Amino acid sequence: MAFIVGIDGGGTKTAVTVTHQDQNVVVCTFTAGPINYNGGDATAIAASFRDMFHHIKQVCTHLEEIAHLCIGAAGVSHPDVARYLEQQVRENGYTGPLTITGDQETALYGAHNDMQGIILIAGTGSICFGVNDKGERHRTGGFGHLIDDGGSGYFIGRELLSILVQTEDGRKGASIIPALVYEQLGRSTVQEIIGFVYHSSTTKKEIARLAPLMTTACEQGDVLALQLAEQCAARLFELVVPVIERLRLHESPVAAAGSVLQQSRFVREALERRLAQSYPQTKLIMPLHDAAYGAVLLAQSQALSGKSM
Repeated sequence: MAFIVGIDGGGTKTAVTVTHQDQNVVVCTFTAGPINYNGGDATAIAASFRDMFHHIKQVCTHLEEIAHLCIGAAGVSHPDVARYLEQQVRENGYTGPLTITGDQETALYGAHNDMQGIILIAGTGSICFGVNDKGERHRTGGFGHLIDDGGSGYFIGRELLSILVQTEDGRKGASIIPALVYEQLGRSTVQEIIGFVYHSSTTKKEIARLAPLMTTACEQGDVLALQLAEQCAARLFELVVPVIERLRLHESPVAAAGSVLQQSRFVREALERRLAQSYPQTKLIMPLHDAAYGAVLLAQSQALSGKSM
């Protein structure tokens, strides 16, 4: 029996879904390490691919049984990234049809069960992507933490650290945020926080891991945290507007993906209020399926058409 493999290469982990080609029945799902080539460690990425294929081979005894494999990952618009990911796949013994595309496409396909509509992703980074009924596409955001990624987990983590130092030196009022950050990072002074932030080994993922503290502080009524949640929603709303307008998707639901939108009701509800005010017919919804299953759906469509990309 032939199999379809869908892979969602995230910044902190990689999700894999394997299905039967004809029956569309999920055989297994599992996670592996990150495969994000932009800013990722090549040795760690290679290890993630070995781990993935080890698990895949336990389901598909022979890789020739895979009818199509699809990877959705960040940064694949850069030719070097796509080539590197393909190299990893081939070095692990898979020689069959392969699709490598942006993770926003697989997330959209999974969210709406179709390559049409709008997906807003706010995880470690942030991006919005849409496709209308004419096949026209538009993307906003997703250009990395140094110049973009407003409303993302990294954005929130960085702002929490900013609030900490500004609270401690008197520029901002009282907040429980410093205590929460100190506790999570195992530090006790501003100097130690600065040492962590600017240490060469500190990654954007470690900054993004602070993001849930905003929700914790919001639940306790912290004014600065509630303001940050509103600020985060405003930045995400800025991503959605051009996609709605350019593609004329004023009545299309916006699927909310990523840890920030799915785990922080304060950000999600603030975004819903902004959408209701400007686009009353546009609703924020939870995805029907995850991006790994979206990669399966895209792989199936490519297998039926006999294409790879």
